Amino acid sequence: MKIIMLNYEFPPIGGGAANAHRCILQQYARNASLTIDVLTSAPKPGFVKESFAENITIYKVGLHKKQLHHWRKTEVLEWLLKAGFHYRRLLRENDYDFAHAFSGFPTGWLPYRCSHKLPYMISLRGSDVPGEHARLKLDYKILAPAFRAIWKKAAALVACSEGLKNRALKFMPSAEIDVIPNGVDLERFRPSEPHQEQQTIRLLTVGRLSVTKRVEILIDAADILSRQGCQILLKIVGGGQTQQKLKQIVNEKNLDNIIEITGRIDAEDMPQVYRQNDIFISASKLEGMSNAMLEAMASGLPIIAARCEGTEELIAENGLVIENANADEIAKAIKKLIDDRQLRNQMSIAARQQAQQFTWNRIAEQYLNIYERVK
Repeated sequence: MKIIMLNYEFPPIGGGAANAHRCILQQYARNASLTIDVLTSAPKPGFVKESFAENITIYKVGLHKKQLHHWRKTEVLEWLLKAGFHYRRLLRENDYDFAHAFSGFPTGWLPYRCSHKLPYMISLRGSDVPGEHARLKLDYKILAPAFRAIWKKAAALVACSEGLKNRALKFMPSAEIDVIPNGVDLERFRPSEPHQEQQTIRLLTVGRLSVTKRVEILIDAADILSRQGCQILLKIVGGGQTQQKLKQIVNEKNLDNIIEITGRIDAEDMPQVYRQNDIFISASKLEGMSNAMLEAMASGLPIIAARCEGTEELIAENGLVIENANADEIAKAIKKLIDDRQLRNQMSIAARQQAQQFTWNRIAEQYLNIYERVK
């Protein structure tokens, strides 16, 4: 089976979808029956061909990227134009069975335009599905006809959570959508060795810093807990367009002594970051399925999160889901775990057990089943 995969972002560019794509490729690198070409982006101009494995080649279209984790509209257009040229060339030069696009837009536009030459499937990831995304509301209205056309011509649509599937069906009720969740590397992300309980509880949030993550709510919750006399530290890991604004909020509230905004941390260092913390917290409004949350669970961290897509699949006995996300409610939930060490330990064990359902090997096998159906 010969597949061409497309993704407008791939590490070091991008967030969860880019990481998920790389992890799936790592599974397929062991499968000699697959030959895969990947067309993606690079942060600097040029065109680069890289060998990912004996059976996997990555073609990177270089762009004038300003930030690795934020896409300007001009950068999206630049990728579509440049990648479109190379996609058509690769189709002429190779006999592919089908195309697999990660994200309905912008990535899905390329195979849609060439659907008469090659069938394609789409992995819906989150922001490519119309919803309550503050920054993209106007884009969703303008691009809605294109989204529907791309989805309608796809041989298969796959959402990364039941919640995302439900959001997609609100937009296009006639769509047939499979669900394949994200996965996690249980060997890389594992709980820390037992250690003596610290008085200071270390809180962690990880993700691209955008308005939908609502990190300012977590800052306010930390402020509330600090004024209540709780000994806490909050580490905010990630880069993005709201990073400077969040730093300003921390400075204005004089919380530099308990809140650290690290910016982006290299992927190879993230397992240790999780093991150094006690509770993972999130106020995110929109998620397909959070890779960071899965990594935290595999690392044995209890989860406190606002309800959004993907939480039903991820959080059971291993955490607390906040129905009305505000600083007071999140602070109360954190205080509950601070005060109840036994509950915190129980949730830590449950978090690891829950994560064991989401191995990348299992996710890769589910995609293979779709491939066999589509080709």
